[in-house]
Amino acid sequence: MNSTKVVDAKGLACPMPIVKTKKAMNELESGQVLEIHTTDKGAKNDLAAWAKSGGHELLKHEEENSILKFWIKKG
Repeated sequence: MNSTKVVDAKGLACPMPIVKTKKAMNELESGQVLEIHTTDKGAKNDLAAWAKSGGHELLKHEEENSILKFWIKKG
């Protein structure tokens, strides 16, 4: 999946993945896709809830070698 920007939040505990995601999302145009990489297991629920509350769309998430990857489309 093509992403406009990638956020590396690996090794960071909550709420830092959300903080970094929010900052990066503010730099994107509507319709662009942000890719987030994190190792925080709580990020799955946190990012899904954050995306929904902000009017963004969680397109996809997957886990690869203990790294959670998310793709969020800016609303």
